[in-house]
Amino acid sequence: MTAFTLYKFAHILGIILLLGNITATAVWKVFADRTRNASIVSFGQRMVTGTDFGLTVPGIVLTIVGGYGAMYEARYDFPGPAWLLWSQLSFIAAGIIWLGLLIPIQVKQARMAHAFAGAAEVPEEYRRLARLWLIWGLIATVPLISALYFMIEKPG
Repeated sequence: MTAFTLYKFAHILGIILLLGNITATAVWKVFADRTRNASIVSFGQRMVTGTDFGLTVPGIVLTIVGGYGAMYEARYDFPGPAWLLWSQLSFIAAGIIWLGLLIPIQVKQARMAHAFAGAAEVPEEYRRLARLWLIWGLIATVPLISALYFMIEKPG
C-alpha cells in the first residue's frame, strides 16, 4: 500500500465517521427529545457527547490528517486547485459553526440533562436549546456535504 493510498483511506474513513455520526446522532437525538421523558432525553444527551468524542472527533482528525497527507503525497501546492480550496473552506465553515455555536449549546444541554436525569420533566430551556442545536446542526452539515461534493466531482 502506498502512502497516498493509506492517507486517502484515512481521509475517507474520517469522512464516513464524521458524516455518519452527525447524521445518526441528530436522528436519534431528535426522537429522544420528542419523548419529553427526562430519563430518555438525559440518556440521549449523554450518548451525543460520548459519540462525539468516540466517533466525530476521530473522524475530524482522520479527515484532516488523511486529506493533507494525500495532498502532500499527490504533490499539490497549498491550498491546491480550486476544488480543493473550496472543500477546505467548506470544512472550515462547518467547523466554525460547530465550535462557535453547536458545542457551547451541547455543553449547556449536557449539564442540564445531567441535572434533570431523574426529574419528571424536561425544562423548556433544554427544549429551546435542542431546537437551536438541530437548526444549526443542519446548517453546519451543508458545508460538509459541499466539501464532499467538491472532493468527488472536482469541478473546475
